[in-house]
Amino acid sequence: MNDRILGVFALLLAAFITWGGWDIEAPFSYEPVGPRAFPMLLAVIIALCGLWLVFKGGQQMEANPPGANGRIFMMIVYAAIYALLFQWLGFVLATALMTVFVGRLFGGAWGKCALGGVVMGVLFFLLFDKVLDVVLPAGVLGGLV
Repeated sequence: MNDRILGVFALLLAAFITWGGWDIEAPFSYEPVGPRAFPMLLAVIIALCGLWLVFKGGQQMEANPPGANGRIFMMIVYAAIYALLFQWLGFVLATALMTVFVGRLFGGAWGKCALGGVVMGVLFFLLFDKVLDVVLPAGVLGGLV
């Protein structure tokens, strides 16, 4: 039954995303599909997954292992903090910090998580900003990137 409940919530989320994203329009045309395409595509994918869960769900579910619920809650907290600090810190620092803390949640060593965070923040910034030409906030590193 948990799968079907999650499927219904996914369908509601897809409807909310569709409702919220339907009126998105750019003041000028800067790409062929426009800014509405991303939320609509996301809503379709979420709706399809929700339908799958509603119709194919219902298998017996195992309980979460000890500590998993706490990690899930902390992921939500980290995502909220990431969203709040994204503009101020900038993409590179916010992504690096998010990667470090998520890596620690899953048992990674501090050094490996820090290295992975820095590499991920810098490489994704270069990919999005330089290759894909997506403007990302530089934040406190404004003069360096």
